[in-house]
Amino acid sequence: MESKVSRRLNEPLAREICEHIYGPRLARDFTRQFPYLTEVNQAHLLMLHKTGLVSPEVARRLAGGLRQMETEGPDAVMLDPAREDPYFNYEARLMEVSGRDIGGRLHMARSRNDIAATIDRMRARGIVLDTIEALGSVRRVALQRAGEFADAVMPGYTHLQPAQPITFGFYLSAVAEALGRDMDRLHATLARIDAMPLGAGALAGTRFPIDRCVSAAGLGFGSLVHNTLDAVASRDFAWEAMSAMAIVALTWGRVAQDFYVWSTPEFGLLSFPDRVASTSSIMPQKKNPAVLEYLRGKSAHVVGLLTTALMTVKGTHFTHTGDSSRESIRSFWECCEETSRCLSLFRLVVGSVEPKRQSMLQRVRFDFSVATDLADGLVADAGLSFRDAHHVVGGLVRLALDAGQSAAEVTSTMLDRAAVDVIGRAIEWPDHKLRQYLDPVESVNARRNGGPAPSEVALAIERQQAHLETVLASVMSIRQRLDAARDQMKHDIAALAAA
Repeated sequence: MESKVSRRLNEPLAREICEHIYGPRLARDFTRQFPYLTEVNQAHLLMLHKTGLVSPEVARRLAGGLRQMETEGPDAVMLDPAREDPYFNYEARLMEVSGRDIGGRLHMARSRNDIAATIDRMRARGIVLDTIEALGSVRRVALQRAGEFADAVMPGYTHLQPAQPITFGFYLSAVAEALGRDMDRLHATLARIDAMPLGAGALAGTRFPIDRCVSAAGLGFGSLVHNTLDAVASRDFAWEAMSAMAIVALTWGRVAQDFYVWSTPEFGLLSFPDRVASTSSIMPQKKNPAVLEYLRGKSAHVVGLLTTALMTVKGTHFTHTGDSSRESIRSFWECCEETSRCLSLFRLVVGSVEPKRQSMLQRVRFDFSVATDLADGLVADAGLSFRDAHHVVGGLVRLALDAGQSAAEVTSTMLDRAAVDVIGRAIEWPDHKLRQYLDPVESVNARRNGGPAPSEVALAIERQQAHLETVLASVMSIRQRLDAARDQMKHDIAALAAA
């Protein structure tokens, strides 16, 4: 008994290889690859026909066979691991439908290597477009809620310590800014994904006078991968997209961590509706933020998938190999799936979180996060250098802490004591002026130039929404171009089959 795919091999594939490599690969990949493989075959056939590399009768029969297979779908193909991979199983069915001689002619001037590379780019192109739109959906919700909470004053934190007053709307607008850069990074990968490797053959091209531009037009590619070795050796378009997704994962993971902490009773700044919470099997009082833990965990998972893919390629030769060109790309598909799930959950979290306005404002009135404003006031209205003002306010905070007092309880007398200790004289401000610089709402309203002032947040939302619509319009334009190319190819195949 011989190999089902080559007369070079006198033995059939070992059972273990079928069981552990090709069987699982077929089960995992064939249905997903089927529509892409069909389109690659159709584009290649149109090119062979237009260049005269196959006769009109062969082209007609192949077109009819491909249309029949497309109509029947992947379930009509009896998968056999002994045929190794999706392509040979597809070809075997085409030879059943169109005849052995006719069906076997379609593989002229190509290899599984350039076919697989083309399918990878087609799948990646669609997934990246989907991911950009999913990011846009999260960003749109973040901007909407940023507008709702532009005046919800809260503590801003550095090192998880109270820093300066901000608003929850300002925080969400900052998250939206990061998501905008995530969209830009993924959008930038499209130009490098949208280059067609078909026609590269195994690695050295083909001696047949093919026209790669015809195939590219049928598949909607905007350019070619010109070097045929690079075409089959490289999957760096996937690593680039994965890198962008890993950065997205860091964004959602950091926001999840903020929400995780801020929603604890100890902070008491945020709450979530019951529909996004879980509970305990033993402790009846529990309301656990399981979705936030999931997002944090998947952030690490996505970064790990990128690392796995890169390490799989490391040390391989710069050509087509099973590990560099196939096994490594598997991490990319998993990364895309996890990113899609997490963006859906991230949108849910951003859309359902509720700030506890009174708790936020109360916390910021008592935690000395207005200290910088008071130092600024001493510079502006008392003529101090900033460094002296910094020391005076630091001394004031120490006096209050030693006395067990909050920021809302400090007095002008205490300020003068601190000032005398640092600069040798009192400030002599009335209490109402001191209160002015210790008011967190006033602090927020005074911080423009990209800061948390509600008017500034409104401008930021407007600017970001314009950018969001521009990116999504570009995605829509690309989709329309791909749809038009696909429709034209299907029309040409139908016409060829009917000729």
